Amino acid sequence: MILVLSLVVVMQQLRFKPSYLQKFLVSSLCRVVFFSDGCDVPRIILLGPPASGKRTVAKKLCEHTQAIHVTFSDILKDDSDLSRAAQQYQEKKQKIPKDHWRQLIQQHLSKLDCVRRGWVLEAIPKTLEEALCLQEAVITPDHVVMLGAPDVILIERSSGKRIDPVTGDVYHITFMWPESEEVAQRLETPSTLMPSDLIAKKLQKFHTEANALKRTYHSCLKIINADQPNVDVFSQVLNYVCTPRHSASPYTPRIILFGPPGSGKSLQAKLIAQNYGIVNICCGELLKAVSADESHMGELIKPYLETKQQVPSSIVLQILTERLSRMDCTTRGWVLHGFPQGVEQAEELEESNFIPNRVFFLEITDDIAIERVTLRGVDPVTGEWYYSIYKPASGPEVQSRLRFNPRHSKAQLLKRLKEYWNYAADLQAFYPQAVYINADQDPHTVFE
Repeated sequence: MILVLSLVVVMQQLRFKPSYLQKFLVSSLCRVVFFSDGCDVPRIILLGPPASGKRTVAKKLCEHTQAIHVTFSDILKDDSDLSRAAQQYQEKKQKIPKDHWRQLIQQHLSKLDCVRRGWVLEAIPKTLEEALCLQEAVITPDHVVMLGAPDVILIERSSGKRIDPVTGDVYHITFMWPESEEVAQRLETPSTLMPSDLIAKKLQKFHTEANALKRTYHSCLKIINADQPNVDVFSQVLNYVCTPRHSASPYTPRIILFGPPGSGKSLQAKLIAQNYGIVNICCGELLKAVSADESHMGELIKPYLETKQQVPSSIVLQILTERLSRMDCTTRGWVLHGFPQGVEQAEELEESNFIPNRVFFLEITDDIAIERVTLRGVDPVTGEWYYSIYKPASGPEVQSRLRFNPRHSKAQLLKRLKEYWNYAADLQAFYPQAVYINADQDPHTVFE
C-alpha cells in the first residue's frame, strides 16, 4: 500500500510522465490490494459539492484501479428504452420517477465490465431519496468519499474552470493549469459555467442533502478536505479506497457444489445455507427469477427458458456475477450449484474474481441417480418432494396428487448424466483441492 502511494505521489509531484509500463505497474500494485485473497472489486461512490474536484479524482481512481467511471450522463447515453425514456423526462424538465431512476442505475451497473472490474459512481446519489433507491436495488458501495471545501473557494474554482475538449479533463486557471502548452491552448470555458449566485444556490442545495447522505453511508464514509493540492487530495482518496472495508473477507464462505443429477446438491446447499447463514444460489432458479421480472435481462433470457434452450454462457455469467456482487453474498458468503458447467465457465468465474475457497464433488453411480430421480415426485400443494423408495408419500391422498417432471424420465436423465460426466473430469482437474463426498448415504450424514 505504501509503495503504491509513494509511486503515485512522487511521480505526480516530480511532474513525471510515466511510460505505459510504469502506469501498468502502479495500477497493478493498487489492484493487488483489492483483489488479493478473493476480495471484492472496487465499488466506490465519490460525492462532493460543485467544483470540489470529483471528476478529476474519479478519472484518476479509475486509471489506477481499472474500475469503470460512471456518471449520470454516461447512463443516459446507454442504448436502451430506459435511457431514452429518462431523456424524455429531462427534455420536458420533469423529474425522473424513482423506480425508473433505480432501474437505470441497475441496468448500467449490471454490464459485464462494471461487474468484472468494479465501478466509481461520480455524484451518484445526489439526494437521500436516490441513496435509498440504491439500497433497494442492493447497490452497496465498499467505500464512499465526500470531498469538501469552503464555499468561497468552490465559487472561485467554479468561475475559473476550463475543459480539455479532447480528453474531458478539468483544469483551472489558478489551481490546476496543465503542464502541456498544447493542452493549455485548446482549453475551453465550459458551456455550463454558471454565475456566482447560481453556484451559491447549487452549493446550498448540496449542503441540504449532504448530512442525510453522511448518515446513510456513515459506516463506509471518508470526508476529505479538497482545499489542498490535487495530488494530496488524490493520494488521500486512494489510500482510503485501497483499504479493505472488512478484514474477514478471506474467511467468508465461498462454496461450489458439483455432482450428477440426483446427488443431492440442492438439499446440501439448503442445509449449508441454513446452518451457516450464507446465501444459497441455484443457478437455474436464479435464471427463472430473472426471467420473471420485467428487466432488460429478464426479457433477454425468457425465450431461451420458454423453449428449453440453454442460455448463453456469457449471459448466465453476467446474471450470476451481478448476484454474487450483492451485499448479502459479499458479507455473509455463498454456496453455488448449477454453475460452472465446464472449465471455460470456471475460468470465467475466476476471471470475474469469484473464487471459491471450498469445492465439493458429491459422488453417486448412474444406477443410484436413475433410481433417485425417475422415482421422484413433488406435491403441488406443499412443494415437498417424495421418493418411492427413500421417502414415500405420507398417504394415498398425497400420492395421488404427486407430479412427475418429464425432465426426470430415464431417457432425459441419461442424457443429462452423459453431459455431466463429459465435463466433470476437467472440473476435477481445475479444482485440485476439491473434497469428494460419497452422496449415497443418508442426506444428514452427507451434510456432516
